Amino acid sequence: MNLEQIKFDAQGLVPAIIQDQKSNTVLMLAYMNQEALAKTVATGVTWFYSRSRKSLWQKGETSGHVQKVVDLYYDCDADALLVKVEQTGAACHEGTFSCFSRKLGETESRDEKLFDAKAVYEQSLATVLHDLYHVIIDRKTNPKEGSYTNYLFDKGQDKILKKVGEEAAETIIASKNNSNEELLYEMADLWYHCLVLLAYHNATPSELLTELQKRRK
Repeated sequence: MNLEQIKFDAQGLVPAIIQDQKSNTVLMLAYMNQEALAKTVATGVTWFYSRSRKSLWQKGETSGHVQKVVDLYYDCDADALLVKVEQTGAACHEGTFSCFSRKLGETESRDEKLFDAKAVYEQSLATVLHDLYHVIIDRKTNPKEGSYTNYLFDKGQDKILKKVGEEAAETIIASKNNSNEELLYEMADLWYHCLVLLAYHNATPSELLTELQKRRK
């Protein structure tokens, strides 16, 4: 896709239909501006523009229900998008897999809730990892002077791998010292550098969590 081919409306927006790759279920309808579309292409996960908040937002950035982009199409007039994704969890903020879970004439949702929207991972490990990861991704796509994250990306893969190794060794030492405070500090450093490594490879925490979930089965 050539981004310059897309025709945005007078508000600079284009509607994006999101469809689950496996089931072909239509998950949601949202809007992208040029920056959101560029971020979607660059990061491999969906970004949208909120017309009410007038700001960009990344799907799943707080819930962990990220949409990994598989294919991206535009229609014959180039003024609408179809995004096929691998959906993690629920697409709808109300907890259903699809936002289109109500049938006209029926009062109840036909789609079983996957989670309680009032308890959406507010302090969950997934949320913390996703939030930190997307700060890292933002530094990667929008470099900031003096940023340590940008320093790592500038130095490249060997530097990032060296830091992962160093932090792993320091985590081992902290454990041998039987110091929980030291262990938590060093492991936090290790996890941060592992997230930087994921971002370097354009892999996401959602993919890592999916891999871990597979092993439980």
